Amino acid sequence: MVEPPLERLTRSQRRRVIAFGLLRAFAAAAVLIALYFVVPLEWIDRLPVGVALLLAAVVLAGVTVWQVLAIIRSADPGVRAIEALAVIAPIYLLLFAATYFIMERTDAAAFTTDLTRMDALYFTVTVFSTVGFGDISAATEPARVLVTLQMVLNLIVLGAGVRLLTVAVKYGREPKPGAPGPDA
Repeated sequence: MVEPPLERLTRSQRRRVIAFGLLRAFAAAAVLIALYFVVPLEWIDRLPVGVALLLAAVVLAGVTVWQVLAIIRSADPGVRAIEALAVIAPIYLLLFAATYFIMERTDAAAFTTDLTRMDALYFTVTVFSTVGFGDISAATEPARVLVTLQMVLNLIVLGAGVRLLTVAVKYGREPKPGAPGPDA
């Protein structure tokens, strides 16, 4: 069996590749979070909720496909999978946070308190982590429907998403036909 490229490196080279991958992952997550706080969201108010959710699903699916293909093509698919997770997970959470923020701005009664962007992100993460402190909760039926949808999708994202990334890493580590061998 052919050794993955990462295994052919010295210990210090491996650490450098992994550290750089982690740094890129952290930077990607930080940029996405910063964009969430600075990009104006008011234009989305004009979209019907169903259209906005469909658009969010298309964005998430597109980014996920792009990241999975990047893992498969990568010389170091394990490191690339960590970077992919650092992009996909924040996008998933930030899309829900933005939706909750806009929902509350459209209907002030949707949640038990007014939501800032930080509040919406906090609420999204507490729902995702199943902690649910109870300080913020959905108060209207549409808000409860959306929160329920997030809870169901959380299970799917955790199960199927991790499986998808794992399969992509495994596939990415397989020797490709026509690729140079280990002695090339």
